[in-house]
Amino acid sequence: MTTSPDALHRQSARDLAAAIRERRVSAVEVMRAHLDRIDQLNGVLNAIVSPLPRATALAMAEEADRAVARGDELGPLHGLPTAVKDLVDVAGLPTVHGSAVHSGAPPAARDSVLAEHLRGAGALIIGKTNTPEMGLGTLTFNPVFGTTRNPWDLSRHAGGSSGGAAAAVASGMLPIADGSDSGGSIRYPAAFCNVVGLRPTPGAVPSGRPGNAWSPHGVLGPMARDSADAALLLSGIAGHDPRWPLSWIEDPYGLARLDELDLRGLRLAWSADVGGLPIDPEIRAAHARARAALESAGAVVVDREPDFSHADRAWETIEMFEFFSYGHERVDARSADYREDFLRNVEQGRGTSASALAEAFARRTDLFRDTARLLAEVDALVLPATPVPPPPTELEWVPEIDGVRFDRYFRWQLVANRITATGHPALVTPGGFTEGGLPVGLQVVGPSRGDARLLAIGAAIESVLGLVGRAPAAIPD
Repeated sequence: MTTSPDALHRQSARDLAAAIRERRVSAVEVMRAHLDRIDQLNGVLNAIVSPLPRATALAMAEEADRAVARGDELGPLHGLPTAVKDLVDVAGLPTVHGSAVHSGAPPAARDSVLAEHLRGAGALIIGKTNTPEMGLGTLTFNPVFGTTRNPWDLSRHAGGSSGGAAAAVASGMLPIADGSDSGGSIRYPAAFCNVVGLRPTPGAVPSGRPGNAWSPHGVLGPMARDSADAALLLSGIAGHDPRWPLSWIEDPYGLARLDELDLRGLRLAWSADVGGLPIDPEIRAAHARARAALESAGAVVVDREPDFSHADRAWETIEMFEFFSYGHERVDARSADYREDFLRNVEQGRGTSASALAEAFARRTDLFRDTARLLAEVDALVLPATPVPPPPTELEWVPEIDGVRFDRYFRWQLVANRITATGHPALVTPGGFTEGGLPVGLQVVGPSRGDARLLAIGAAIESVLGLVGRAPAAIPD
């Protein structure tokens, strides 16, 4: 662990947390290094929005150092700066949702469940991360804060809807950040920015969402520069919470202690195209190179995948109904002020019949069981994380892939949507680069409630491929 202030923004979250706890570096030094990085890069990347004043952030770090000096019991994230996705409330900061409707929102009066858990684990929340309007889609742009750019190529998107989080972590502005995911919103930005993102088992990370709190569709999860740091963050935000009926983890801090796995003999099911979806040739090539490297390291790889034939319809029915559930009151009050895609989703969800919803739930159950049967025979399922490399910033969504055209923004998200519909945890980890130097991710799916082992598999893959932690090419290191 180097304690040079100039290098702190590139240190792992777990090394920083250990150094703060052991008083080898102060939380103030860590905070100052990341605030300097934000000052240096955020004007270009546009990843962090609604930041706290610098003096306030440093005062929080000073109090974290006093807690260490007093010998207080410290959480796993003690002293680490982070920012929360701008769909989730943080006391004292506005929740804008990337929407002009909410651009004048007052600071939130209280913390969300997620923010409570972050603070309880010792993290220091210093702002929000940028997201598309109402979290819609897998590219981050909105009429309030603008577009978040990719630190590997400033002409490219960072992904979404947790794009601000991914760009901030990849660039060293934050060591860790949270995301949320129903259709790839953690996984796409992680892949595009060469970081790690976990869509955990539903219920792993508690939420205070209103409405249907029993839904496994949208989840909260960690983003970090490698799987071990993602495990550390997961240990701070996971756990049982009486406000979240799906919550199931009784020992969240234990999640940070990953088993060391050897890839030799590890059984991996492999899917080149997630059930026949169009995949850009550069993604196929990078995916094949990753497979060859894992096989050379001793992994046993077989071509297998679940039956995805009913996944798309099930996901779309449930997703649109979810949009209606939380969005119809907003739309009914101010429909003219929202993005057209958001309005269309809400209205499609409004028209969902009972029979369509029942069929979607039944198909999701079938897919969960089919995936579970497959994962009883192998250790993990590996698929492409995205169908294309990071797209240019002028696009609002990708309309065509490998000659196949799409009529809705979420059609190019199907490599993620289909995995959402399985109900199983999915980890995205760096898997390679295109010939032009753009990141490519691997999507690794493990058994339900096997999140800790899935992260350990991710760490084993990372040790072989050697792609995590690289400094992005388009920004100063």
